[in-house]
Amino acid sequence: MGYGLINLEVLALFSNECDGVIPASISNASKLTDLGLIGNRFSGPVPNSLGNLRLLRELSLDENHLTTEPSSTELSFISYLRNCKYLQKLGFAENPLHGFLPMSVGNLSTSIQRFYASGCGIKGSIPDAIGNLSSLMILVLGGNHLSGPVPSTMKYLQNLQGLDLSANQLSGSIPDCICKLKRLYQIDLGQNIFRGSIPSCLNNISSLGGIDFAGNLLNSSIPASLWNLTDLLMLNLSYNSLSGSLPYETGNLKVVTLLDLSGNHLNGNIPRSLGGLESLATLSLAQNKLQGPVPDSLNQMFSLEFLDLSNNNLSGPIPKSLETLVCLKYINLSFNRLRGEIPSSGPFENFTYESFMSNDDLCGAQRFHVPPCPSPRIHKSSQKKVFHMLGILSGIAATIIALTTAAILLLRCRRKDGISRNTDLLPMGLPKMISYYELVQATNGYDESNLLGKGSFGSVYKGILTDGTVVAVKVFTLLAEVTSGSFDTECEVLRSLRHRNLTKVIGSCSNLDFKALVYDFKSNGSLEKWLYSHNHRLDLLQRISIMMDVASALEYLHFSYTTPVVHCDLKPSNILLDESMVAHVSDFGMAKFLDEENSVLHTKTLATLGYLAPEYGLEGQVSTRVDVYSFGIVLMETFSRMKPSDEMFKDDVSLKSWIEESLPNATTQVIDANLLGRQDEHFNEKLECISVICKLALSCCAECPRDRTNMKDVVAALQKIKRQLESFPNLSA
Repeated sequence: MGYGLINLEVLALFSNECDGVIPASISNASKLTDLGLIGNRFSGPVPNSLGNLRLLRELSLDENHLTTEPSSTELSFISYLRNCKYLQKLGFAENPLHGFLPMSVGNLSTSIQRFYASGCGIKGSIPDAIGNLSSLMILVLGGNHLSGPVPSTMKYLQNLQGLDLSANQLSGSIPDCICKLKRLYQIDLGQNIFRGSIPSCLNNISSLGGIDFAGNLLNSSIPASLWNLTDLLMLNLSYNSLSGSLPYETGNLKVVTLLDLSGNHLNGNIPRSLGGLESLATLSLAQNKLQGPVPDSLNQMFSLEFLDLSNNNLSGPIPKSLETLVCLKYINLSFNRLRGEIPSSGPFENFTYESFMSNDDLCGAQRFHVPPCPSPRIHKSSQKKVFHMLGILSGIAATIIALTTAAILLLRCRRKDGISRNTDLLPMGLPKMISYYELVQATNGYDESNLLGKGSFGSVYKGILTDGTVVAVKVFTLLAEVTSGSFDTECEVLRSLRHRNLTKVIGSCSNLDFKALVYDFKSNGSLEKWLYSHNHRLDLLQRISIMMDVASALEYLHFSYTTPVVHCDLKPSNILLDESMVAHVSDFGMAKFLDEENSVLHTKTLATLGYLAPEYGLEGQVSTRVDVYSFGIVLMETFSRMKPSDEMFKDDVSLKSWIEESLPNATTQVIDANLLGRQDEHFNEKLECISVICKLALSCCAECPRDRTNMKDVVAALQKIKRQLESFPNLSA
């Protein structure tokens, strides 16, 4: 490429669909100062020849599929970039590099100001040599696998303004050397395993605008000096083990817009001084041990949009003055000891009962699922008028009593028939809300003995609700935005879809810090359990019936619903079997809705390796044909009892190629040995049926999506095979 472009200075190909390797010959364009390849599909290693671009100032390789050299465990290209003496920006974020940062990172140009390397799978520790990059202004290493302590050499980065080391496995204490970075504006150390206390010297960095230490193991109290950072815009210390009370000085953060101290052990009262934070948009003090009243001074927080004080020991009334917070969009005061009337005007017109659950003695509008508030007492001067009215009202009262008695009897009858108060008040199609504490009780505190399995987005437990219903409770792990998105997606899909072969959602529980879905329990577990357990065995007819159920579910998702739905993560562990061995497709956390304009979508969320269609795994393309490919792999696995991730499948051998090479003369070598024996009656006919099933599976797994059989034809083909099998006597013997 570089041979014909020797005078080129800037090459920018941002956000296109370029693929293949980055040609080493590009280094012949020796006058390049800016090379930008962000957001493409380039693969292979980063060419070391880029180090020959001596005039390079900016190198941006982010969001591609670049890897390390096969023979190296380090990001070797960094060593060669030491020749680029004018380099100011280096970015290779969101590439599957999975290597170590070399010590030679310290040999990069002393002119480098911006270093972006998040989401690359970088392993090992942060090299001490990072301190040599004295001109560095932004350092982003978040979302990797870095471990060990933060090197003390960080103190030499005196020009650093932005530091992101979040979502790694960094440990030890947060070093005081960070306090020497006098120009630091944003620091994010969240989602690591830092212990100890928050450095009290942070108030020495007067320029600080954002601090995020969430999701660590920090303990002790919040240092008083922290409240002196009067220019702080964001403070997130959530989900640590911080203790102590919030002082009056918390109100010093006059320009803060986000204050999240949830998930700690804070006690004492909420200081009234918080009302002075007029710029605050998000306030979360949930899951602490705070007590006392909700201060009415909060009505002065005119910018407040999000307020979560749930899961504390707060008492007293909900201040009616909060009705004046015109920007408030979300409130959660559940699981406290609040009493009195729930305000109903202003923003409270849009809130639901979920915001006020599990309090001692709240009253108010019926939509909050609380009793009505008692009428105000009648003044003595009005009593005579009331007595005169009693005679008139007595007849009316008798009628009302009779009607009320009839209504109560009717309601009792309806409740005996299984109609609960909660389900009556919920809109059609929505699962009923189940309280957090009912789920704790149902699962015996999420005891390990009730654990059914773990997945990428959480854990599933067996439980028994108070009415005796046996359920499966899927608890989502709230460690990333993608997890919350998974919960929302699954709610949306299961709210909209109805089919006998899809899992049925019974209820849900959702607040800022806890999300769970409650499903109908499937007593026979997953298809995966039945395939690989020594205590279970599926015969030929059962396997074809199960795969017909799965195919019917996918046919419904792809063709029978108003908007085509792609499951995106079909595999045996997501296929559940009820007491009648009927299959139900579950786990819609990665599902995607298509529309008429978009028969193909793009996503960065990948599912389980081995079941991924090529275009999904390499390019993030999602269409209904992605599910067809996964179905084909599951179909092969069901009849061969071989996982696509089995250790025998490596190099150029895969489950698909192994099955393909066995046809048509060696089918017996790939099918499950427990499925068919030569002594079986109608052996040849049954073997032919299995051979047809393998061919059908291969047609589902064609490399080109357009060549794959659609699910309508798959269902028809399986029905034909099943009818043929059912014509053989003693099939299940």
